[in-house]
Amino acid sequence: MNVVVIGAQWGDEGKGKIVDYLANEAQIIVRFSGGANAGHTIVIGDEQYALHLIPSGILYPDKIVILGAGMVIDPTALFTELDMLRERGIDTTGRVFISDRAHLVLPRYIEVDQARDQARKKPIGTTGRGIGITYSMKSDRDGIRIADLSWQEKIAELTGGDRDFLTPYIDRLEAMSIDLSAYLMHRKNAQVLFEGAQGALLDLDLGTYPYVSSGMSCAAGAAIGGCVGPRRLDKILGVFKAYTTRVGNGPFPSEFDDRSEGAEGTLSRFIRETGREYGVTTGRPRRCGYLDLVALRYACLTNSIDSLVMTHLDVYDTLDEIKACIAYRIGSRIVENFPASIEDLNRAQPILRAFPGWKKSLSNALTYEEFPVAAMEYIEFIERFCETPIDVVSVGYDRKETIIRKSPWTR
Repeated sequence: MNVVVIGAQWGDEGKGKIVDYLANEAQIIVRFSGGANAGHTIVIGDEQYALHLIPSGILYPDKIVILGAGMVIDPTALFTELDMLRERGIDTTGRVFISDRAHLVLPRYIEVDQARDQARKKPIGTTGRGIGITYSMKSDRDGIRIADLSWQEKIAELTGGDRDFLTPYIDRLEAMSIDLSAYLMHRKNAQVLFEGAQGALLDLDLGTYPYVSSGMSCAAGAAIGGCVGPRRLDKILGVFKAYTTRVGNGPFPSEFDDRSEGAEGTLSRFIRETGREYGVTTGRPRRCGYLDLVALRYACLTNSIDSLVMTHLDVYDTLDEIKACIAYRIGSRIVENFPASIEDLNRAQPILRAFPGWKKSLSNALTYEEFPVAAMEYIEFIERFCETPIDVVSVGYDRKETIIRKSPWTR
């Protein structure tokens, strides 16, 4: 069975924890998009791991993890991460592979990335890791893939600096290289988890362009970056927070007013600190806002999401009241669908619906039925609004703080 996990917002939804949790029942975990601009935090007891390139399932000793064809890989970042895992007692030997079709990030791409964003009249707010430039080189057909490392004519086309950078890594990268389509073809009966990066609203085509990532963070990207046909994908899970966050620039209709000394400013600061809303990769504080159900429903529709995974619900445990955005007011219009126009999104004012808080800790619940009625009503309203079931609810950072209403590994 092939299960896809994507972010259903602007990234940082908690995909890393969910992939780590679901990997217990998988044999193979394939990361299908993005690069070192992504960041996943995994908490197991007192141990915390920050991963950027390696799929989250690596923390299980018997799992195979694969960096897919849709990824762009910085060799320095990759081997630094592998070294970190080994130093912390995680044996990765023979368990980490790379699709031979994946592209490589070169140091000069990072320099160009940072300079280009700074030069924009309206910066995108990229992580500056060279990701967008690498994807651009790929589209221009000037990039270099893992498969090209043994192509002497291609290597000769590179600058001396690029060759000097790659030379120490070539043997190690080639040793990890596989033909991903053939590898999965011979393991048709395996449980395979396809892990996305960023979120659906940052997808190059479906997201808030131009304030998007450069890769395919939508569910369709799992087929391309995972080297399988779309009909081989059995189930698509969308991960979302009980509220909404965004890193970098771009429209955010339900964003709290950080500068306010009133309720919104106080709530923004509370959410950021309680939810630890700081970027794993950059350390930047995340922008925070009400749960945007218009955007979430759009993500469900455009990605054929079969079921949702809700995270950070416990952040709301102490609040008297919770609000969610159910439509936008744009000028004199009430808008219930997610616009493509950045101008419309920038002008949009959220129309909010209030829900009573539950004033009780959720982290000790072992089943959904143990949740307070108010928490269940909030969850069930979201399900009705998005016409998509919420099958998993996370109520803390640890693996065990996860409530399974229906196993994602059922068809």
